[in-house]
Amino acid sequence: MNSTLKKLKDIKSDCCVTILLQTHRTPPGNLKDNIELKNLVKEAQTKLSAECDKNIASTIIDKINNLASDIDYRFNLEALVLFINEHIAEYLRLPIRIGNNKVTIGKSFATRDLVRALHQEQAYYILVLSRDRARLIEATGDKETTEITGGFPMENTFAVPEGASGANARLQSNLVLEFFNRVDKQLNQLQKGVDLPVFIATDESNYSEYLKVADRKETVAGLIAGNRDLENAHNIIKDVWPVAKKWNEKRNRERLAELDVAVGMKNFLTDFTEIWRAILAGRGRTLFVKQGYFQPAKLENNVVQLVSSKNISEANLDDIIDEMIEKNLEFGGDAVFVYGDELAPYDGLVLVTRY
Repeated sequence: MNSTLKKLKDIKSDCCVTILLQTHRTPPGNLKDNIELKNLVKEAQTKLSAECDKNIASTIIDKINNLASDIDYRFNLEALVLFINEHIAEYLRLPIRIGNNKVTIGKSFATRDLVRALHQEQAYYILVLSRDRARLIEATGDKETTEITGGFPMENTFAVPEGASGANARLQSNLVLEFFNRVDKQLNQLQKGVDLPVFIATDESNYSEYLKVADRKETVAGLIAGNRDLENAHNIIKDVWPVAKKWNEKRNRERLAELDVAVGMKNFLTDFTEIWRAILAGRGRTLFVKQGYFQPAKLENNVVQLVSSKNISEANLDDIIDEMIEKNLEFGGDAVFVYGDELAPYDGLVLVTRY
């Protein structure tokens, strides 16, 4: 999901249409989502006709209608986003609520708020593992995002030939390890460019065996003991989320400890202009942001002038912090959103620099 958004945010075109719709997972709400989307499609058609070249507008309108007709509303999550221009027509289901229903048309797709919202939520994988099969569930918070179908589920197809019981047991153990190894390879393939923590739902013995063959043990965040082969994703997530939440809280404490070290070494910045210039120079490592902090600004010649909400018309950026997050990610940095008051000494924003 994040990789798709990263790809889309770099696309430039004369008319990039983004349609955002809040949706529902279950009836009766999802029965009305189709009507809401039709209204947004009509709005998009009107805006396209007024703002874009006639031929391009006609092409995009056809693409919007075709894309909308492909959507199965039974599988809706919390939000649905459509991205369409003369070359692309894609949609994403999102497991988070993001603002109001709206249509935007510009030179690029409206992905910034989506990327920020997803970074603020805890996303993770659940590997449901047994000696016979493996499933992979992607979740955000306490909700299912999707059950992965690319390469999963995997079945253990290794046969154990007849033989002496001792040799048979050793062979069976080796074949289970080979199956776990293949599961791990497939998981690593999906993890490229994503790096979500992985919680493994399995028996303790399987967990220890899996760790023997895991190539990237650092992504394994913990064990949820028990065989969950036949359980639905909702019930599995209900047990995993409390563990994932504690893991995330611990990780944030560790990241804040990194901030303390950086402050001691004076590898940090709090001035908005200095932060912006450091990020553009590739010096940004981690941007720590107070949860819910937004800041309009006027940006000219790489000088950041903060604008109050009363004078919002003077700003050329609705939120300079979003711009900082996006640019820092482009240069290989990351962002940490802090819920408590730990960033109060830095007025809610601080950049840890690489040097």
